[in-house]
Amino acid sequence: MRLRCAVLDDFQQVATELADWSSVAGQVDVVSFSEHFGSEDELAAALAEFDIVVTLRERVPFPAGLLARLPRLKLLIASGMRNTVIDYAAAEAHGVTVCGTASSSTPPVELTWALLLGLARGIVEESNSLRSGGPWQQSVGADLHGRRLGLLGLGKIGSKVAQVGLAFGMRVGAWSQNLTGERAAEVGVELAASKEELLSDSDFVSVHLALGDRTRGLLGAAELALLRPTAYLINTSRAAIVDQDALLAALHEGRLAGAGVDVFDVEPLPAGHPLRTAPRLLATPHLGYVSRANYETYYGQAVEGIRAFLDGKPVRRLG
Repeated sequence: MRLRCAVLDDFQQVATELADWSSVAGQVDVVSFSEHFGSEDELAAALAEFDIVVTLRERVPFPAGLLARLPRLKLLIASGMRNTVIDYAAAEAHGVTVCGTASSSTPPVELTWALLLGLARGIVEESNSLRSGGPWQQSVGADLHGRRLGLLGLGKIGSKVAQVGLAFGMRVGAWSQNLTGERAAEVGVELAASKEELLSDSDFVSVHLALGDRTRGLLGAAELALLRPTAYLINTSRAAIVDQDALLAALHEGRLAGAGVDVFDVEPLPAGHPLRTAPRLLATPHLGYVSRANYETYYGQAVEGIRAFLDGKPVRRLG
């Protein structure tokens, strides 16, 4: 009997174009879903007849309740090698093998700088004005050279963001709860005395932390109030690290020069969500990992994972 494989959230309809599925074509039928299933009931209904599911990053949770409603599911492949929204114990209990893929940290680094530069130089507003016959040169750009870039987190992504900042001639500081002076020195940046010092003395602040109990709500109203009114905040990490209501209030009240956001509490962002129309906000629909090379890796290794599972030798197992 042929197996059925569902590819979730293939918004661009590229899953079967950016990878060679021929190695499993004789045994597996692939169905790509371009729409997002927003509830467990929708997912359970859509995936009921599938043996294999390929899911992107941590967009779709697979809790115990959902896994119990998918009796045919035998293989779940998630892009990346870290996933906090899959119940691994429940997967094992239901006989579901969970595997991952490699994932590059380069695309989110590049998007971080696209947002930062877009904000600093008013790229969207100036482009729209030029195309619509509006004012010629309506904004005065913010300089990067000599300004301070504050990084919350100095891991794989944060350290690469730091290197670009140094190349721009910025003063780069970093802080996280476990960051040491030795690690900061390795990257060539300053270790901030505290989170509060980093926020209050930075012209640009960029978030590069993993979401966990210690980082959830790390930047609330009190922390955002420490930022200068000329400062910019960038978040390409996880939405829950920054209090969304507090961020909206700061933007509407002009207490921030601007914010660049790629992550949201609810994704896809509902049509009427206030972040869609917030002032001083440059927002993108979670494009941090969305690049051709990354997708080729995700879907190419998903095919490898399916082939290995069919051969009885699963690779890159998670959990």
